[in-house]
Amino acid sequence: MPNPFWLLAALLATGTASANEPVKLYMPDAPPLTLHHYQGGHGMVGDVVLTALAKIGKLTDIVAEPWSRSQMRVAKGKDLLIIPLSRTPEREQMYTWIASVMELERAFFSLDEPVTSFAQARQRYQRIGVGMGTAQVGILQRAGFSDEQIVQLQLGENPAHLLILGRIDAWFTGVPEALYIWENSPYREQNLRRSPTLASTGLYLACSKDCDAQLVEQLRKAISELEQDGVSLLLRQAYLPLQPDP
Repeated sequence: MPNPFWLLAALLATGTASANEPVKLYMPDAPPLTLHHYQGGHGMVGDVVLTALAKIGKLTDIVAEPWSRSQMRVAKGKDLLIIPLSRTPEREQMYTWIASVMELERAFFSLDEPVTSFAQARQRYQRIGVGMGTAQVGILQRAGFSDEQIVQLQLGENPAHLLILGRIDAWFTGVPEALYIWENSPYREQNLRRSPTLASTGLYLACSKDCDAQLVEQLRKAISELEQDGVSLLLRQAYLPLQPDP
């Protein structure tokens, strides 16, 4: 499998950095989608977006803030970029949606027999772990889960550890995230069970509502070209572990 850092470095070398101020890119440390400190690159979405920025000659200033704060800062700011943002009904009017980088499938993960529907999950699970400020919260709320059932986990709380301790009954998250975290946890030998995919949304590169139209079009074109050339697929695949059967 090609090293994502090698691909990213090669494309960076082909671009000419702009003399303008670096564009600010807000992104959480959410492996494997986005990574702040990783010797091989910046994640499935991070590498694609950074490569697109390099293609249009933009220097990038990566900003790390709590995810909820990042979303509000970008929405109210000007020409600020953010990844990986799910395009949900609640967010639709808050941002300029530049391009979808990948589709994110979401499922329940547990240590017992997996559920097959939201209805079954509502009946079985009393405490479901989800990332604070993520689209998963809204997805479960729209599916009829109570606030008591939705346990919003802060950055640094390890959902794999919470599952093992029995502090949550299940974990509702993106499939790549769950597999990546479990594969890199001390519990990887235990049998993590996965439900069928029960929700799916595009993960977008988005910008402030007040965003430069030329920047939007340049990035939209660059991401489209990376997808058509097969570069985006190679960058994303480099982070995927082998996926077990449900």
